[in-house]
Amino acid sequence: MATATTVRPGVADAGTQRTTGVLLAGGIAAGPVFAVSATAQVLTRDGFDLSRQPLSLLALGEHGWIQIATFVVSGLLALAGAAGMRRVLRGRPAGTWGPRLVAAFGVGLVIGGVLVADPSMGWPAGAPEGLAETASWHAVGHGVGAMLAFWSLTAACLVFARRYARRGQRGAAALSLACAIVVVVVMAWPDQDSLSVRMAVGCGVLFGWLAAVSARLLAVRPY
Repeated sequence: MATATTVRPGVADAGTQRTTGVLLAGGIAAGPVFAVSATAQVLTRDGFDLSRQPLSLLALGEHGWIQIATFVVSGLLALAGAAGMRRVLRGRPAGTWGPRLVAAFGVGLVIGGVLVADPSMGWPAGAPEGLAETASWHAVGHGVGAMLAFWSLTAACLVFARRYARRGQRGAAALSLACAIVVVVVMAWPDQDSLSVRMAVGCGVLFGWLAAVSARLLAVRPY
């Protein structure tokens, strides 16, 4: 005999909303997790100089596993944020490419963590003072992951700028557009000596934008 199951109205929806909120919280947390870990390492790992050595090189040496984990965990949090965005924005402006590009950012971070750069710029101790003469396969993969992360989230800024503009949210649109422009200018600036600092600035801008957009969606809860 079939037994009817009674489900209280709103219970399933409440569970879905909680899950979506947790996923968006991942997008908010990705930046702080990366920033706190990277800053702590820059300040405590003897001999590391951010003015000439990019954060990626922290994945090398005795405590390199910390930065590897930082890349991977931040990437997974960004992927969670992308899943939350997809739930919120499904069928709405930016609902297709916005989450996809944020997910690509997360994938790029994970790749950048799993595939490490080659020793260079004097790090770790004993490494060549300049760039490595030849790049290993994992260093090439690391570079691909880094570029995927940077440019996919930059594109996401533009996608969301269009969304906000269409909704008449001029401040949010201007901020998203400004973030994209800043990253492009910072990364394209023709000064190799400041590349490591510029990459750190670009990371800060993109992570900050991701946190702001995720928090905005979490606060509005249009789902």
